[in-house]
Order: sequence, then C-alpha cells, then structure tokens
Amino acid sequence: MTASENPGTSASDASGTSGPSGPSATGSARRRDPYAGFAGRVGRTFAASEPAWTGKSAARPGAPNIVVVLIDDMGYSDIGPFGSEIPTPTLDKLAERGVRLTNYHTMPLCSPARAALLTGLNPHRVGYSFVANADPGFPGYAMEIADDIPTLPQLLHDAGYATFAVGKWHLVRDSASNAADDRRNWPLQKGFDRYYGVLEGLTSLFHPHQLVRDNSPLDIDELPDDYYYTDDITDEALGMIKSLRAHDADKPFFLYVAHNAVHGPLQAKEADIERQRGRYDGGWDALRETRFAQQIADGLFPSDTRLPRRNFERGHEVGAWDDVPEETRALYARYMEVYAAMVDNIDQNLGRVTALLEDLGELDNTIIVFTSDNGGTGEGGAEGTRAYFKRFIHHPGLPDDWNGDVERELDLVGGPRSLIHYPRGWGMASNTPFRLYKGQTYAGGVRVPFVLSWPAGLPRASADDTGVRGQYQYVTDLLPTLLDLAGVERPEERGGAPTQELDGGSFTPVLASPSAPSEHVEQYSEMTGNRSYYRHPYKLVTQHQFGAEYDDGEWALYDIESDPTEIVDLADLYPDVVKELSQAWEEAAWRNGVFPLADASGALVFRGPDEEALRRPVRILAGTPELERYRSAKLTSFRDFEAVIEIARHGAEDAGVLLSHGDQGGGYSVYVEDGHLWFAFNEYGVLHTVDAGELAPGPHVVALHAHTRPRFRWDFVVTVDGDDVAWLEGVHLLIGMAPLQGISVGVDRKSPVSWPVYERHGSFRYTGDLRAVTYSPGAPAAYDPETVLRTLREAAATYE
Repeated sequence: MTASENPGTSASDASGTSGPSGPSATGSARRRDPYAGFAGRVGRTFAASEPAWTGKSAARPGAPNIVVVLIDDMGYSDIGPFGSEIPTPTLDKLAERGVRLTNYHTMPLCSPARAALLTGLNPHRVGYSFVANADPGFPGYAMEIADDIPTLPQLLHDAGYATFAVGKWHLVRDSASNAADDRRNWPLQKGFDRYYGVLEGLTSLFHPHQLVRDNSPLDIDELPDDYYYTDDITDEALGMIKSLRAHDADKPFFLYVAHNAVHGPLQAKEADIERQRGRYDGGWDALRETRFAQQIADGLFPSDTRLPRRNFERGHEVGAWDDVPEETRALYARYMEVYAAMVDNIDQNLGRVTALLEDLGELDNTIIVFTSDNGGTGEGGAEGTRAYFKRFIHHPGLPDDWNGDVERELDLVGGPRSLIHYPRGWGMASNTPFRLYKGQTYAGGVRVPFVLSWPAGLPRASADDTGVRGQYQYVTDLLPTLLDLAGVERPEERGGAPTQELDGGSFTPVLASPSAPSEHVEQYSEMTGNRSYYRHPYKLVTQHQFGAEYDDGEWALYDIESDPTEIVDLADLYPDVVKELSQAWEEAAWRNGVFPLADASGALVFRGPDEEALRRPVRILAGTPELERYRSAKLTSFRDFEAVIEIARHGAEDAGVLLSHGDQGGGYSVYVEDGHLWFAFNEYGVLHTVDAGELAPGPHVVALHAHTRPRFRWDFVVTVDGDDVAWLEGVHLLIGMAPLQGISVGVDRKSPVSWPVYERHGSFRYTGDLRAVTYSPGAPAAYDPETVLRTLREAAATYE
C-alpha cells in the first residue's frame, strides 16, 4: 500500500487533528503535505510502516571525467602543438592522442570569454560586454549570470558530477568581491562544489592578494618562501580529485582549471626561467618566422598562407628587432624568457594532473580541453615595463612625465620584487601568424590554441588522421559539445523555470571526422567598439578608434578561407557584402544586447549609486582581516585621504607595522622599528622611506594625511598627536589596479610594501596595543575621472 492509500498518512492525522474540520483538512498553497509523493507506507509506528529511499542523482555508467584548462592571455602560437619552441611535453602528448582546432575563436577579453564558455550563450546576453570591472547600468553590463542561464558546472552537477574549480574566476564584479557580498555570483553559487583561487582578473603569482576557498576569503599573513600560485592551485586541484576518489570510486568529476598565468604581471620561478636562457636573444621577428614555418610544416595552415607584416596599426605598432638598441636587448629577451617560463610551468602542472589521472586509471576516459580566454596582449606597450601597474592604467589625461617603467636590476626581473610585462613585439610573436592583440576583433585577439583529448571516446578517425581540424568553431560551442560527449541533456526548464536558449552548438562531428562540416557559419563579436561579423567565408571587422563615430567606413572585409591572416582587405571590391554583413551585425547586436556601444562619454567610468557606500569612512579594528582591494581603493584613489591610527599603548621595545596598503607593485605603510616611526611609500616599485623620528612610550594618535596636487601626484604628511613629524612630497598617485593588495591594520600581509623591512622582519606584526585605524576619504582631485566626466556633462547640458 502506498502512502496515499494509507489512512495513517492523511492530512488530518498528520496535523494532529481528529476530523475533517482540523486546520490542515482544507489544505494550503503554502503548506506541503510531508507525506505527499512518498513511495513507501507510513503507519503510526515503524512496525506498521514500510520505508522507501530517494536515490541520489547519478551520472550514467562510464561517464567521462572532464577537465577544462583555461589559460589567461595566451597567444595562438605559444604551445608546442601550435608551433612554439617552448617545451610543452604534456600538451604535445595530449595533441598526439587528440585533436587540435586550428580555427577556434573566442572573445577578445577575459570575463566575456569565460561567461560564454561556461554558459554557451553569447556574452552580451549573459551580461558580460566587458570585464567584470565596470557597472555602467545597462543589461549587457550586468556582470551577473542570471538564474535562467544554467552554467556548465550546474548542468553537470545536476547530472551526477562532482564539480571543482581552481584559479581565476572574474565573473563577479570587483565591487562584489568582498566578504560582505551576498556571493550570488561566486563560484559555489554557480554550480561548483569546491573552489580555490582569486575572484578578480589578475594577481601576483608569488603573493596573490586575496585567495578565496569556497565561499570565504582567506586571512593569510605570510606565504611559504617557495610559494608559486600556479603550483598552489594545481595542488588544490589534485587534492580535490584525491578526496573524491577516497570517498567515491565511480563518480565522474568536472575540473575547471582557470589559470591567472600568463596574464600580467609576468612572474616565474627562477628554475623555470633558467631553462629559457638565451632562447629569445634573436628577437621577435626571428621567433615569428620560426613559429610560422613550424605551423605550416605541421599542417595548421595551407602552404600558401602568408605571414602579415609587423603590426602597424595606430597605437599598436611594432618596430624591427634590429632597431632595438643593443643595450636594451638583454632586458627585452629576459621579459620573454619569463613569459616562456610561465608557459613551461603551466605544462608541468598539467602533467601533474594527467599523472594523477593515469595513476587512478582514468586518463583515457577523461576529456581534457586546453585553450585560452583570448589572444596575447600588447598592454606592455612598445618598450615593456618593470612596473606593470604603472603601465596598466586607462586614463587619457596622464601627464607627459608619467613614465611607464622603473629601474630594476636584470636578475630581479620576473621574480617577486618585480611586476613586469613584455613589449608588444613579443605579443605579436605570441599571436603568430595573426594581426593585433587581446581586445581586438582581428584574429590576434580571438583565435587561440585549442587541444581536446579523450582517447576512450574519440579515437583517431583513421591512420592518416593528424588530429588537425580547420573548421570554424566558437567559444559558445564548447558547453554543448562537452554535454554531448558526456551524454548530458541541457533542459529547457530548470528549477521549474524556462532556461534561455543556447547560441552555441555541439561540434562533436568535427572532433570525430576531419571532413565533417562546421555548423557554426555565422557569428558576431564586439569589444569596446571593436566589431566583427563572420559569415562563411567572409569576415567583416573593425579596428575602432576610441571616440570615433561608428559608421561603415571603418569596416574591413576578408575572405578568411583563402586569407586566414587577414591581409587583403576586400571592402572596396565587394561593397554589397560589406553592406549585407554590417546589417547582419546590427541585427545581431540588438538581438544579443550589445548596445549601447562604448563612446567618449565615459560611461564605463561611472558606477551604480550603491557604490557610494564604499566611500564612507571606515574604522578598521586591529585583528580585522585584510580589507578587500576594491573597497580599499575607493577610500584613496584620485583623492585626498586621512588614516588615523589609534595606539592605546606603545612600549619602548614595541615594534611592527601599524598600517599597510599595497605591495611590491605600489603601496604605503607606517611602521615602528628601532624606536622610530617610519613612513614607506612604494611608487610602483620605487621605494621612498621617511624617518618620522622617535616614538615615545605611551598612547598615541598617529595620522597619515594625503593631499592630491596637480599632475597626478600626492603630498604626504605624518603627524603624531597632532604635530607634523614627517613629509613626502610629489610622488605619483597609486591608481588603476594599484595598490593591488588591500588595507591591513597591525601587519603587512603577503607581498610587502617595503622589501627591506620584509627581509628583516617578515610580515612584522605590531607588538604594542593597537586599537584601530580610521580611514576618511576626502575631496577628489580635479583629474578624478568621475569628476572630469561629470563636469563635461554639466557643461554640455548648459550649452544645449
């Protein structure tokens, strides 16, 4: 007898009433019968009842594991299977047993690409028109994955998979990356069982600024001397797999390894750099030629494919290596050695993952995907930099004396004391054989390496199948393909609500056969005004100049079947095709939520009104975990500020850091050492240290006052109990992503502001009785971006 047949489970019995007049007899839309749908039998006692159990969701027998390895800012030619000289033996083996998609396209920037990969939808539809560092107040910039868009981990989790993620997330808005946020767009809320990594878009690989485990930022003072982030996230991934297998021998898993490497700042372990010594002394021109020759030899392109001339477009020009001054070449070569060492290290760590899978006997039945979020970058500028955060600033009003580099000894380049990026000539070589870089809709920004291996499920089609696939595929195709391979259906409803339709489609037939046609024959793209539209065999594309009008005059047209490197512009020959495809782009843009397009109005600078709360004064008690980067920046960026330090008791022997904000890329600290009060200011790698005199025993109020002055500079004054005791004048403001590390009270956590102090004392916790530090942001500078744009808007409104 079922529960519904058993009078012992009626609503009247369940409610404790004796007849139909009881409060439950009439039912309620808000009250569910606890026995409804129970498959067993319920009596008044266990003896009179029959149990039934609801089974857990389980994957189909033999379902493959899935590992997706996503690299950050890796160019098309940076791994062995795509022409690189960098040794990548693990990837070589995967390519030998799998397939290489040589015509795989992605978005030109990281957050949009990640949103498309994990949802199968065009990124503007998901709300990621840009990186998750903006909030201009339009649907395409919502920076949140809506509940009716199920993610790949959610769908696999529903199908019985364990789901793990390590590394870069960058799908939560920077203002929502703190411990007070509701976390609705953090990894666990989007389908992952476990997560370890960095929520934001970049970090130091030696001293990551805010590590998060699952749903909680970690409170860390110091990291081991041999710490390296790429190794660390791999350690965590291996631990997740081992823990799963210790508890369940059969459950398949999805592992998402989203590396912060090779995004700037470029940093690598000395042993890895050493293996690259001398490899790049010949320069980027020779490297590009060598890589292209290898690509042709490997059959990645037809033999008649041409290598474009060096990037020549305005603002992206690359000069000849022969024209680089002899005294500069060693530094430039060192930059590329560091980059290559990072790629080498990624391959080593992927080798650790495949070795574990082999030990478990699961390597053959694991789908492994390796690709990049976008193409290689030119953000290092023409000369490169040893002060990444000084170069990585997007402000049109920087003064002429703003030097995007600092002096740094060659043997420190690439280590924890330098934050470097290579010159864009190496970025051009990284994207061989394509034009331009990350951020552009030309191929250099959107064509990236793609390797997929699954020996048990995708053996080679024939003995002469090289595994090379030249069909066009797009990042939105990956989710439906992986679901297809895993035998998982994407539902039209989830949680009782309809799911949004996919934009991508499975390319399983292409994986199985080199002659299968691509079903993805049209695709729009847009990033900060750079646009493209692909309709086989043509690609319509712009290199949009910021602030220029959007008109058909900026379109270029290429036949990418015969001209994959986009050399011959056919726009003047085929104006009807230009008109047809530009109209198709316009229609796709409205359908996908692309508008409004970025312009000179500066909308991306402004944030929603809720963010004003982040500029309120804050009193940070001693012992408080580090204040998150973005919240910290809102207190200091482009403005005057005051930090008041309350010391309840200072003894003659007490010492340590009272306040720190920042790291080796830029920051400031106030500390006590040898009985003296000191102020240290790290100006994007240049350290200024000021002796503020003896600090007598007793209670004190120490204050740091920052005053903006013209040309993006600060003057600082340190006071003790109201008296001025030290001054530092005319140092550059810390803006953009600097300081990367947030505010700490009573300690200088992880990456230090002052390396000499760190060498002497480590994180140097203060030993006296420190109560709190109160930050009070003051008036913004006249060149504060919001102030400038607001003034321009008001002037325009008055004129109208």
